[in-house]
Amino acid sequence: MTKTFYITTPIYYVNDKPHIGHAYTTIACDVLARFKRLDGYDVKFLTGTDEHGQKIAKAAQEQGIEPIALCDRNSKTFRDLAGVLGISNDDFIRTTEPRHIAACQALWLELEKNGHIYLSKYAGWYAVRDEAFYDEGELTKGANGEKLAPTGAPVEWVEEESYFFKLSAFQDRLLAFYDATPSVIGPKSRFNEVRSFVKGGLRDLSISRTTFSWGVPVPGNDKHVMYVWIDALTNYIAALGYPNTSGDYATYWPSAMHMVGKDIIRFHCVYWPAFLMAANLTPPTRVFAHGWWTVEGQKMSKSLGNVVDPNTMVGKYGLDQVRYFLMREIPFGNDGDFSEAAISGRINGELANELGNLAQRGLGFISKNLGGVLPVPGAYSVEDNDMLKACVDALEPVRVAMDMQGFDKALDAIWTVVRAANGYVDKQAPWALKKTDPARMNTVLYVMAEIVRHLAILMQPFVPTSANKILDQLGVAADARTFAHLGAAHALKGGSPLPAPSPVFPRWAPPTPEKAAP
Repeated sequence: MTKTFYITTPIYYVNDKPHIGHAYTTIACDVLARFKRLDGYDVKFLTGTDEHGQKIAKAAQEQGIEPIALCDRNSKTFRDLAGVLGISNDDFIRTTEPRHIAACQALWLELEKNGHIYLSKYAGWYAVRDEAFYDEGELTKGANGEKLAPTGAPVEWVEEESYFFKLSAFQDRLLAFYDATPSVIGPKSRFNEVRSFVKGGLRDLSISRTTFSWGVPVPGNDKHVMYVWIDALTNYIAALGYPNTSGDYATYWPSAMHMVGKDIIRFHCVYWPAFLMAANLTPPTRVFAHGWWTVEGQKMSKSLGNVVDPNTMVGKYGLDQVRYFLMREIPFGNDGDFSEAAISGRINGELANELGNLAQRGLGFISKNLGGVLPVPGAYSVEDNDMLKACVDALEPVRVAMDMQGFDKALDAIWTVVRAANGYVDKQAPWALKKTDPARMNTVLYVMAEIVRHLAILMQPFVPTSANKILDQLGVAADARTFAHLGAAHALKGGSPLPAPSPVFPRWAPPTPEKAAP
């Protein structure tokens, strides 16, 4: 039976333009989705946009357009970004779609039927920017003494009729769930944060609003619309056909993994599993919260003008180079800093000098000296066998790291082989063997090609376009590039003509400023 894997990005709120943070989450999910497909899994990969709420209604009003027109326009920027980033998503969901609205209302009715929803009144501090309510004790003071949310967003006092979800009744069940399956939340620091929050006590959750109408109507009382989190979170099962719990839901939901930013961990690890438990559905298998990016040591902000547009970034450095840098630079889960020095160091030092040069040395030598024909190897030396074994053995530590979302550790494991391979080439020196031992030279060049084949297969999730160009230059068939094709059983055929090679990872240098005419 084929193993399944369901991976989701958060749905991105359409009141903003895509930035490096959106790209980071989406690329991470794409890397995982591609890895699992190459490892034999049946994968479903979902992304999309969150389109309801007061912020959208307000922004549309200010622009003199209908909310759906604003959503249509801004949702497209996120769909387009997925194309720019080479994202292999299988589905793109919008919370304004009929399938999503139907799923939300079905979930609501299930919660209501099971006695987990009641109507009451809400009074509290509300931040429109965060779409969140805050307790008095969570508030801070601004420069002028005004009350602010912990995020710095302005708050207003809101009193209105509201439906509530009995979140307080799920404290013990949630704690038991975390303790029974500690891998459900990653990294460990976020698990501890969530568990501590729940242990501190849960209060019932306001899940509807009456002060605006841009949302999913509450079944049986359309004076109310569903409050953002019960609406937004349902997208993950709406895309699987819920309320139909056969079909895609039965196939993929048991292996569901959500990738989120650390700012929305509470919603995904407290509210969402409680909603699902209340509807007699199983919670997701894992939620992983990554960190945030600063730029040249400063927090990204519109006022500083340092918000990194991923479209610009890809145009400047190259798509695979950006993907590699974001997955390589920091442990996933930590905060990171984007700087030109850091990305150019990764591009030039690792992609160009180490991996790119390794591929070009072997393929270029074969093209120039052997008429572009892959040599037939002779008997392998101990060094040859050790190097080829290291290539095959790399898959397991990479697999372990990927299952923990340790993208940097997975790349560390691959780079251990890249560096060992460059050492092997320096020691074997095929350019010298050309004069002294051509038969041995043939074996070394063949082993180099096999090393590069293995590395390119392993690198496909991270740098798909570049890795596939390398595999094209080795003459590897498109259907022979999965992890099942690692090892000697699928080795390259000596005597095969190879396409003309070309460098895959050019070095990067900042553009030279044009001199003004005298």
